[in-house]
Amino acid sequence: MSTSSRDGRKPPGISWESWVDQQIREGRERGEFDNLPGKGKPLPGLGEFRDEDWWVKAKMRAERLSYLPPTLRIRKEAEEAREAIAAATREEVVRAILADINSRIRDINRRGAEGPPSTLMPLDEAAVLEAWRRARSSGDGSAD
Repeated sequence: MSTSSRDGRKPPGISWESWVDQQIREGRERGEFDNLPGKGKPLPGLGEFRDEDWWVKAKMRAERLSYLPPTLRIRKEAEEAREAIAAATREEVVRAILADINSRIRDINRRGAEGPPSTLMPLDEAAVLEAWRRARSSGDGSAD
């Protein structure tokens, strides 16, 4: 009587350890472990100290993801908003960017999010618009 199951489930009457060992053996016999990436090489990071979230950090690096606390992320988003404003060609676009970023800054400041405290104030709409207009009229494209 075979201890394999056609649907990949552990059959009754066999221990998990025996069943897993059997699955590995059968996979080897079928060649499913041949030519795997990293074959014959040491596991990366073996012997290094790892904090309790090492696997989350490694996965985020592998997926090219990042996480910043909201109070730091909003600073990055404000800088990106300033760059988008400098590149904008219409005042309506500048006003929309300002409304969006200022709304998010106010939200972060109001709810006291995790991370370091936020000291970022909403962008001064009149000053930003004036700088943007000056940059457009001078032709340099920079609204700093």
